[in-house]
Amino acid sequence: MSDYQAQYKSKLCTVDDVLSTIRSGDVLTASQAANDPGAILGRLHELRGRVEHVKVYGPMCCFRHEFMSNPIYRDTFDIDVAFLMADTRKALEAKAINYIPGHMHDGGRRWLKFNGTPDLFICAVTPMDKHGYFRIPLCLAHERTFFDAAKRVVVQVNPNLPYTHGDTAIHIRDVDMIVEAESPLPIQPRVEPSETDKLIGAHVATLVRDGDCIQLGIGGIPDAVAQSLMDKHDLGLHTEMLTNSIVDLVNADVLTNAKKNFHRGRCICTFALGDRELYNLVDHNPGIEFYSGSYVNDPRVIGRNNYFDSINSALAVDLTGQICSESIGSRQYSGTGGQADFAEGASFSDGGRSIICVKATKKNNTISSIVSQHALGSVTTLSRNTVDFVVSEYGIAPLSGRTVRQRAENLIAIAHPDFRAQLRREAEQLGLW
Repeated sequence: MSDYQAQYKSKLCTVDDVLSTIRSGDVLTASQAANDPGAILGRLHELRGRVEHVKVYGPMCCFRHEFMSNPIYRDTFDIDVAFLMADTRKALEAKAINYIPGHMHDGGRRWLKFNGTPDLFICAVTPMDKHGYFRIPLCLAHERTFFDAAKRVVVQVNPNLPYTHGDTAIHIRDVDMIVEAESPLPIQPRVEPSETDKLIGAHVATLVRDGDCIQLGIGGIPDAVAQSLMDKHDLGLHTEMLTNSIVDLVNADVLTNAKKNFHRGRCICTFALGDRELYNLVDHNPGIEFYSGSYVNDPRVIGRNNYFDSINSALAVDLTGQICSESIGSRQYSGTGGQADFAEGASFSDGGRSIICVKATKKNNTISSIVSQHALGSVTTLSRNTVDFVVSEYGIAPLSGRTVRQRAENLIAIAHPDFRAQLRREAEQLGLW
């Protein structure tokens, strides 16, 4: 028996053993998204009545966890999350959790600076290899930051996780407790883009040049953009998130990364969340590498890619070019994520552009997404100084280098026709021209 196997056996324990080590006032962090250590997080609520005031950097939940979703656990856990999905959105409204603003590239570090050294980092990993290494394979958003800082590390060995390349390896010597437990991977099914999405995607495709390095967000519009890029050649990828749409671009040999001047020949990402095809694509694939969000999302690193196109979506755009992508009025809906990181990174790139996509209307064409002023309390996710193009189904509005009047004219031109006259009147009243 190798020394690594002996160490493994000595550290093997149960979820009950892990829970018994948690004390009142502890600071806990966990791996995120598809790297959710569900066998352990799914039982954290059992600590109620034994401990209190445990501070948690909550995961971007792809599964519902009782300790995060039910406000009766508020006396046990004080939970901060940096991005909202369906279940955490409901939990925030129920006051079971808190939302913490921040950029992906430094949000974890800033959180630790305020909340202190984690007593425990819990993460899901692949089975240990013969060299004593596990892999944190599907998400490195803040995992490296938390792993490096934590006093103790607990891993859930999940054989369903794929093996991925990049900075994903951790060694048995740096692990304190091991739980063996099989958990399903979260599946985000493909969503067929709407006709509006497809129109937006076709417009964006006219901005993307052969050989560009791209970043795509998540949702119907980015998927439609990906479909519209199928006739491009030698695109590169440096992105926060790998989604289902990436599978088609890789399989069609569109994403070759051959023209990249930085990490040439490799797709670079921070995490992957999608369907089984996506997880199969990244499994043992040396052409896709995962690195920490503190690296991938650092605008200075992003900007090292020449001809970088940051392509993201918005909920609303005002006539000066301010972008709201995460709130509906004062109601937090999602999060900043990496959008600001990549838009700023594009500004550092030689030939880079920040492209924002928005559907011209919402709620059956009753509300314009292009507005004279954002609703009271809306979060400005992107400064108007950062955006180069806004794209709707009605066309492309160039903003870079334009005056406020020129921006307003360009944005009104891509608004829904039913709202253009109203927007012109409001622009006049606000003194935008």
